[in-house]
Formats: sequence, structure tokens, C-alpha cells
Amino acid sequence: MAIHLACDVSIWKEGSLYVAQALPLNVMSCGSSPQKARRNLDEAIALFLKTARDQGNLEEVLEEAGYRRTDDVWQPPKVVTSEHAELAVPV
Repeated sequence: MAIHLACDVSIWKEGSLYVAQALPLNVMSCGSSPQKARRNLDEAIALFLKTARDQGNLEEVLEEAGYRRTDDVWQPPKVVTSEHAELAVPV
């Protein structure tokens, strides 16, 4: 079984590792290069979705992440805005 869905992927460097995150699923993985982090993220997403399917709550998980099903395709929520913000926060 295959499901079709889209997500946004961000990759950044933390120390010697690259971290990859898929939104709106909020699944993350890492690797020694951006490419390895991305490949590891794909595997993490597949395992995340397989686990949800095996537990019988795949649709619920996707809907809680904001996805809506149209025929056989899961549509992600529409991004209203995306920006890089720098904040000064008193501590």
C-alpha cells in the first residue's frame, strides 16, 4: 500500500550533524550530510506512517497534522506565511 502526501522539509546544521524535519508531520531525523539527513528523514516518515497504519490510526494522525484526503491523495494544510524571524527575548 502506498499513500501520496506532500510535506515541507527543512534541513539545518547542529554541530557536526545535519537535522531534517518534515512539516506538518513533525518527523525529524539526522545525518552526517544534508543528503544523508534527507534519506534518513524519508525512512523515518515511512516508519512513522507504517506504525500509525499498523495501530489503525493513520487517518487520525494525518488529520491531526492538518491533512485532508481528496480521493487517494492526502493534501497538506495550506501555508499562510513562512518567514525567518530574529527575536530579542529577555531572559
